[in-house]
Amino acid sequence: MNWDDLRYFSALASAGSLSAAARMLGVEHATVARRIASLEAYLGIALIDRRGRRWTLTTEGERIAAIADRMEVEARAVRRTADGARSELSGTITISAPPALAVETLTTPLVDLQKHHPRLTIRIIGEARTASLDRAEADIAIRLSRPESGDLTITKLGKMNFRLYASPDYLAITAEENWHFIGSDGLLASSPQQTVLEEFAKGRSFSFYANSLEIQQAAARAGAGIAALPDFMALSDPKLVAVFQDARLISRDIWLVVHSDLKRAAPVKAVSQWLREVFAQSRGPTDRDV
Repeated sequence: MNWDDLRYFSALASAGSLSAAARMLGVEHATVARRIASLEAYLGIALIDRRGRRWTLTTEGERIAAIADRMEVEARAVRRTADGARSELSGTITISAPPALAVETLTTPLVDLQKHHPRLTIRIIGEARTASLDRAEADIAIRLSRPESGDLTITKLGKMNFRLYASPDYLAITAEENWHFIGSDGLLASSPQQTVLEEFAKGRSFSFYANSLEIQQAAARAGAGIAALPDFMALSDPKLVAVFQDARLISRDIWLVVHSDLKRAAPVKAVSQWLREVFAQSRGPTDRDV
């Protein structure tokens, strides 16, 4: 049995389609189809129902996909254990972080770190979703919600403070009772800052929605209304002002998360320490938040 065929089948089961599995694996979709056909020929059973435009797993396919998934989890554990034993500062480190935080706070310091360690490759993924460290989707995750489960090592880095921001012109011509708001969409629709913003709006309308803080910031600059934005993005923006200078809307904790199997690996340890220093330096003497 070619174990690589099982890996391709597991990717299809996880991704849900040939094209998505191909993107996940970095190959052509025909390669995925060929590998799965090879696995079916070896096992002598159909794993995929190919009727219709979308492939679905057969009953046997679902059972084998569950077994393959467990095998993949154990294989990743083996890789993490090996990675954790390495002492050299080299290889690729993948960091998952909220996009705005990745742009404003992480990228420049991590470029500096990489210059000091040229054998180290840093890969930053800016995403609102929660990357799975068990599935090795990232080596390090920066999160705004503390994980409640998993074999993880978790460090609090600081806080992300949100205030209400708008363009000066918008505030000058719009009475408070007529304020419109800029809301969060997509994965951010259920975020704590959106919940608090809806409570503050008290029935006043939302004129604009966006699935990223960067777009919300641009909408506020353009006069669409009032947005809940992090201070690190908007406080120094010359086209925006805080609606209430001394009132924070909400503060969210920022967490650094690594899988416990990797915490002693030299690259992960070095990048984690660097990030802790970055956040420590970004705190002012009286304001201990980011």
